[in-house]
Amino acid sequence: MTRNPADAGGYLLPRTFTRCETRWRGALVKLKHILVGWLAGAGRYERTGSRRTYRNGTRSRSLKSRYGSLSLDKPLLRDIPFKTQVFERYSRVEQALENAIIESYLQGVSTRKIQNVISTLGVEKISASYVSSIAKELDEKVIGFLSRPVESHIPYLFVDASYFKVRDGIRYVNKALLVIAGIRNDGVREILGARIADCEDELTWEDLFSDLKDRGLRRVDLLISDGHKGIQNAAQRSFHGCSWQMCQVHFIRAVLKKVPRKDHKFVVAILKDALNDPRRLQECILELESRGFSRAADTIERFQYDVLNYRSFPIDHWKRIRTTNLLERVNKELKRRYRSIGAFPNDSSLLRIAGSILMDINEEWITSRRYLSDAGEISSADTGSEITAY
Repeated sequence: MTRNPADAGGYLLPRTFTRCETRWRGALVKLKHILVGWLAGAGRYERTGSRRTYRNGTRSRSLKSRYGSLSLDKPLLRDIPFKTQVFERYSRVEQALENAIIESYLQGVSTRKIQNVISTLGVEKISASYVSSIAKELDEKVIGFLSRPVESHIPYLFVDASYFKVRDGIRYVNKALLVIAGIRNDGVREILGARIADCEDELTWEDLFSDLKDRGLRRVDLLISDGHKGIQNAAQRSFHGCSWQMCQVHFIRAVLKKVPRKDHKFVVAILKDALNDPRRLQECILELESRGFSRAADTIERFQYDVLNYRSFPIDHWKRIRTTNLLERVNKELKRRYRSIGAFPNDSSLLRIAGSILMDINEEWITSRRYLSDAGEISSADTGSEITAY
């Protein structure tokens, strides 16, 4: 089936190009003529029996976004209405971001960041009913995404939390956004759940794990997180037979907190050496103890077994499952969007924009190449006893 090239989106072109070089402008103009020619059935000034209509100039239109207002030339045709799917009203994330800003404005939250954005979005002319309609549509999509069924076996589960300022009456408080992602049997990453909570405690994590089980999850082989005790206890009760992997990045940070800054470089070096060779962890503990860093030695002793659990799994998976780096990009994107707002007007607004971002990330993950080789069959024959570089 021939796809309408109008859906590809090159025919609405900014009248001014502040960031494009001249050669790009020329290429885009040519693309516009090609696409409009496809709709008309003939090129410019071309005489042919396949012509369906004639060009009829352009009409100036403006597109408002959080980046500013763009002046666009919309091509006109005599007998065919010109429609585009390129600039849909807004993407999910843009809608959620706009909605959060609008909500803040209508509730009287006056910050410099919001005031700088509302004039661009034309918020002064938007009613509360319009805000409500946007919110309802987005909420339905986010709730559907976060409540969808999940596979019964997720070999690797990654959990993490980020904190955001949310308005609570007349004050602002920090709320935790709990996010769970996993690597499926086919080696593909997937966002599995998210929730807003007042704090990151054991009961909250256990409730979120129970939600995953209600949606179909039955087995987890390895759970990767920071050293939060609540996560460990909740995972132990929720997923029997599941090992817990202390993220090695968080492990190093935890040790460094117990060491003077001037000694950080030395401690990082011996820690990385010890993590490459488990037999050296005890030597590392004794070394730190002899230098007077007994609290750091106690931290290593506490996590010395949990920080190496990843080695019980296929060796070609080690690099991916020994840290929570899988969620690093997720947290960065959430924080980037958060900076555009400054603070969220309520919990629903935070979950709305976070859920929209997570949906976009999840779509990218499941349509891209596999994150791991097949993770479904884990056997001792696949694990390695050799030491690999950190």
